[in-house]
Amino acid sequence: MSTETESVELVGEQMVGNIARTAMFAAIIGAFAYVSFPNPLAPNIPITLQVLGVFLAGIFLGPLWGSASLVLYLVAGVVGAPVFANGSAGLAELQGLTGGYLISYPFAVFAIGAIVHNGLTLRDPKSASIVRLVSGMVVGTVIIYAFGTIGFSYYGNYGLVDAFMLSAVAFIPFEAVKIAAAVGIVRSDRVMAE
Repeated sequence: MSTETESVELVGEQMVGNIARTAMFAAIIGAFAYVSFPNPLAPNIPITLQVLGVFLAGIFLGPLWGSASLVLYLVAGVVGAPVFANGSAGLAELQGLTGGYLISYPFAVFAIGAIVHNGLTLRDPKSASIVRLVSGMVVGTVIIYAFGTIGFSYYGNYGLVDAFMLSAVAFIPFEAVKIAAAVGIVRSDRVMAE
């Protein structure tokens, strides 16, 4: 009497790859938070590479997996992993001067991914035009600045105009460099292999 066995695939290879990339980007953004230096125009808010990670998550993971990555990043930070700027962690970080920025990340990634991939279906980011790439990141930046300004205004007791000047305008040159870097990474021949 012979016994036949069939293998059962509980989770497909593509799903496993997406989950792995989601976790990897959450870790990358946490690492980018350690690359931090003061902004001479806004001394209360450091300049970090987190937003570059947000751009790249939207571009490479798309709107759904990119958002999942940033939710994972936020949950890790809230439960105590030192993944926020300067190695900070905890729920209090979401309720401070920079909390609005952090909360904005999943929304910004969703918008970036939806624009770059022209919807919810993940496409090869190299096929996106420069205009589409830059447009997605500009929209993502606007979302980050909107949330960041509101949080900065609320927790810092600033008027919205003052908060906008300190928490958004002071960062525009740095975001432009990050956008250029992200375009360079996407157009590079050394991009992550599928």
